[in-house]
Amino acid sequence: MKKMLAVLALCALLGSLFTGCSKPADNTAGQTGQTEQTGEAEQSEIKIGINYELSGGVATYGQSSVEGIEMAIEEINAAGGINGKKLVPVKYDNKSEPAEATTLANKLMTQDKVVAVLGPATSGAFKAEIPVGTKNKIPVISGSATADDVTVDSSGVKEYAFRICFYDSFQGTTMANFALNNLNAKSAVIIMDSSSDYGKGLAKNFTDTFTEKGGTIVTQEAYVANDTDFNAILTKIKGLQYDVIYIPGYYNEAGLIIKQARNQGIDAPVLGADGFDSPTLLDLAGATALNNVYFTNHYSSLDKDPAVVKFISDFKAKYNKEPDAFNALGYDLAMFVADGIKRASSVDGESIKTALAETKDFAGVTGSFSVDENHNPVKSIVVIGLKDGVQDTSEKIGS
Repeated sequence: MKKMLAVLALCALLGSLFTGCSKPADNTAGQTGQTEQTGEAEQSEIKIGINYELSGGVATYGQSSVEGIEMAIEEINAAGGINGKKLVPVKYDNKSEPAEATTLANKLMTQDKVVAVLGPATSGAFKAEIPVGTKNKIPVISGSATADDVTVDSSGVKEYAFRICFYDSFQGTTMANFALNNLNAKSAVIIMDSSSDYGKGLAKNFTDTFTEKGGTIVTQEAYVANDTDFNAILTKIKGLQYDVIYIPGYYNEAGLIIKQARNQGIDAPVLGADGFDSPTLLDLAGATALNNVYFTNHYSSLDKDPAVVKFISDFKAKYNKEPDAFNALGYDLAMFVADGIKRASSVDGESIKTALAETKDFAGVTGSFSVDENHNPVKSIVVIGLKDGVQDTSEKIGS
């Protein structure tokens, strides 16, 4: 009997052990099911990085760009996404600092696992991001980085870098020709931002074209970013003879320069570039100072193209304000990348890079273009004239 009881006790013990061992097996099965569901969710989404200047010195460029990007992504997803997959933006603020743009690019690519990164807006921050894209084989695309060496330099084409805007050589050359041909200018003064590649590149290209065609640069004066008092420079040039003033810089300083120049009685035409396009320019300069002011830009709200008219209407309905060029560039940027993803052989950085490089006749709000061998768009440029701070004239000039 004792032996029988011992055998029964042993069987009961073994049974409880087997029962206890079965529970982790059930939990593991449950975890596997959750992993499969997560994987399915990830496969139904396409993550896109957004690395923009949402605060700091040039925040209006980044904020406007991202408004356009988000509007485009909403439209794409509402229409069914890309091949049935939803675009998911992963957005960060680089604080208008190139070093921060680099850090965020690395995070987007290695941790967030995005397949492409949109932005930053400015050339310096965008160039800081490019080596990260190259290392990780993820394309990086800017809507507004205009420096000549953004996509190609002395070492060749930057394989994973693209832009959808024209470059500074084209801006500087166009504005020099506009001064000579449209304003009949024979002499010019340049007041440039010597702390940025943007300012230096524009000044050089304007000077080269203007002087090659018979114009004279009377003097070139320099300031650095975040300067606020330009009266010493303006007093110096006030007694000189010249037809136009060219200010290759951003709205922060340009608005103050124009205001202080008008206050000193300097009424010569002021010329600029796409860095002028910000509502803050009007806030800084005041409406009365912003007459006889012209600048090169990517887009004009005066354009009557049906696609532009629809974009303006949709943008107003969403944001209750007029879109600026950076809104339009952001919108086109998202649509351009989505078009590349749709045509790519697979949803990975290498395939998307190839598709973007092969883009032909992309129709955007800022113009139709194809991508050239240097990853630049072949597109037109607009020269805008202001009256009391509001766009009054626009002239589209071919590439």
